[in-house]
Amino acid sequence: MAALRRVKRATGQRKKVGHAGTIDPLAEGVLPICFGQATRLMEDVVSGRKRYRMTMRLGATSTTYDAEGDITESAHPLELTRREIEAALVNFVGRIEQVPPMYSAIKVDGRRLYELARAGKEVARAPRPVQVYEIHIDEISLPYLRLTVDCGKGTYLRSIAHDLGQALGCGGYVIELCRLSCGRFKAEHGITLEGLEDAAEGGDWRVHLQPVDWALRDYPALRVTSDQATAIKHGQAIQPGGDAAAGPETPGMWRAYDPDGVFLALLQFQGETGCWQPRRVFQSSDVSPYAPPPSNAPPRAAGA
Repeated sequence: MAALRRVKRATGQRKKVGHAGTIDPLAEGVLPICFGQATRLMEDVVSGRKRYRMTMRLGATSTTYDAEGDITESAHPLELTRREIEAALVNFVGRIEQVPPMYSAIKVDGRRLYELARAGKEVARAPRPVQVYEIHIDEISLPYLRLTVDCGKGTYLRSIAHDLGQALGCGGYVIELCRLSCGRFKAEHGITLEGLEDAAEGGDWRVHLQPVDWALRDYPALRVTSDQATAIKHGQAIQPGGDAAAGPETPGMWRAYDPDGVFLALLQFQGETGCWQPRRVFQSSDVSPYAPPPSNAPPRAAGA
């Protein structure tokens, strides 16, 4: 992707640099970039909740479902009411089945769909389950409609625009799309590519990096003992003790820190063995500002 190439060129980092979550060519907004050990967290970031601001035009369809495709005028949308639009949007919220657009990076028989589309071919696409948490109408100025969409991994906003247009009987496609957030990463926390390039020329681009555990703050946290920390660094399971008491109230992954507050790993409690198992171990020597305060309380009191 062009944005990642610019980041690598500006920072001089060539290895272990990746982006968490692709973004449409038409779109702008948040694109998390991971360096070094943080590349192991890309799947966690991609799987997080995302928020988009989308402006669509009603009354026409597009081969790409956005303004970059061939546009075909269809039914006039000016008679639509807010109530009709709200009623149609209900069907796009929740766990829905979505057919991906032909112009997408999904592979069918080893070929990207957009490659087939550019060759003038269209193939059947199986619907895929996606999660749409909320759609809010920001503005109706027909034929234009502006929405804010909160959704999960793999949701195509272009498909929502296209399918909504079909549901309203007039057609629709995206003309502007901005990703406002991706997991913990929000637009107000970011830096533009131009800003990063300017910072790199001044030699201080690293000030814009966040610690690895910054992106994991939604997970609860605990401190372990020195002996437990040593075991975790070697990928070994640890017995309950101290903050790592048995049977955490919150299931799933936990952030683990050594007694000094250095981030160590993501742990998961194994009920069948009664042990904490490291799932991802990280190498660091810096005290983290996101470590929980020292405590002898059980994990449910140590969340951060």
